[in-house]
Parts: sequence; C-alpha cells; structure tokens
Amino acid sequence: MHLLKTIALALFAFGAVAARAETLKIGTVPGAYSDAITAAAAEAKAQGIDVKVIEFSDWTTPNVALDAGDIDLNFFQHRPFLENAAKQKGYRFEIVGLGILQNIGLFSLRHKSLDQIPVGGKVAIANDPVNQGRGLLLLQKAGLIRLKENVGFLGTVDDIVENPKKLRFTEVEGPQLVRITGDVDLAQGYPHFIVAAGTFDPTSGLIYSGIEDKLFAVSFVAKASRKDDPAIRTFVQIFQNSEAVKKQIHASFAGSDKLYLLAWQN
Repeated sequence: MHLLKTIALALFAFGAVAARAETLKIGTVPGAYSDAITAAAAEAKAQGIDVKVIEFSDWTTPNVALDAGDIDLNFFQHRPFLENAAKQKGYRFEIVGLGILQNIGLFSLRHKSLDQIPVGGKVAIANDPVNQGRGLLLLQKAGLIRLKENVGFLGTVDDIVENPKKLRFTEVEGPQLVRITGDVDLAQGYPHFIVAAGTFDPTSGLIYSGIEDKLFAVSFVAKASRKDDPAIRTFVQIFQNSEAVKKQIHASFAGSDKLYLLAWQN
C-alpha cells in the first residue's frame, strides 16, 4: 500500500511538472538559424520549455505564421526586413533578442575575380526589397554598378544609374540563391545557406559586405503583445548564454570567424 502511494505521488508530481511545461513553436529557415535553435532546445527542455522548430523555405511565410499565431517566435530576419514587412502588411511585431550577424558576399563558380565578370553577365540577387538593396550596395562596392544617391539598402534594380558591363539581373528568393549560383556569372550569397547546401566554399566570396552593422543582425521576433512573455524571454536568454549554441553557429559558418558575429556579444 505504501509503495502504491509513493508511485501515485510520483505520478502526480510528474503530471504537475508536465502541466507547467511551456511549448514554444519557433519558425526559422534551414541552416545556421535552425541548427542554432535546435542546439538550444535541449537546454530549454531542462528548464521546462519544449521547443518545436518549424522550418520554412522562404522569407515570407514565417511572418504570416507568426501573425496568425501558428508559431510563437521567429528567427530569420533583421530589423530593416522586419520594418519593411510591417509597413507592407501591418504586422505588430517586436524584436525580443539579437542573434547572428552574418557577412553576405558575391560569389562566382565561373570566375575567379570581379574583373572577369563579362559584359552582359548574368547576376542573381535577392528578390525582396531590403536584401536586394543590400546586394546592390555590394555590387556598387565592387565597382560593377552605381546607384542613385542616398538610396541605401532600400534600392532596387530600377535605382541603377550606371551599369557599364550591362549586367543582366535575375531576382531570386533569398534562400534559393545558393542553388542557382552555378548558373550565373555572379550571385549574392548568404554563407549559412551555402554551408547548408554543401555545394561550394562559403569563404570563397569575391567581396563581402562587412559585419560591422548590427542593424542587419538576424533577431528573435515575437508579436508585440507577447514581447514580455516569460517563456520567450527565458528561451532567448538560454540561447544567448549557451556554449552549445555558440559551437553550433561556428560550425554552421564553416568554422570561419570572418563570416559572422554573435550580435548580442559585440
């Protein structure tokens, strides 16, 4: 009888712990961001937070899902991207923690230098407003085009005022750029997608954007109404203090410190 009572109490205690457990659905994209969230999930579980990683293949659906309440948090976008999406769709979101600042580049599997890009060459760039603007600024930095004055990272191909090599542009969903790099003369590239695809060396960029500006750090984003949610805040703290997360991020960027920064530390 005593044994049965002990078992019953143990089961009750287990049930109470299970009832207190929080479930967080976090939307992200494959590669460094998804892998980093997964690395933090084990530590979160030990603190009563059951993390479900939901992977998306594009940069639109994670915000749609967050707005609909299908996920609790997403981790794939930087502030300018978020602000542009909010302006277009009316989202009421908040950044609740900084994440990874990666160094985008221009890559070529056909040419070994920017000078070799031919007249009429084909260039693949991101198709969303902010990331396309970043790609165009990088092309301007490389001396291949010139943009209108002060257009900044919101520039589009329509803002090109000089294109001496008559480059032809193909606009592609950001995560898919890595898959067509071999089909063009030059492509905007994101190191963590390149590592995830395993198709070429992410440190082989012909030029990089630089990783000084935290404005472009991929961050944790929640609905504004949940910005102080204890489970969300706790998970972000776990993520930012986890050695396993730091090791995973380093591995996801091919072990190269020149490709990323931990934005919450720098």
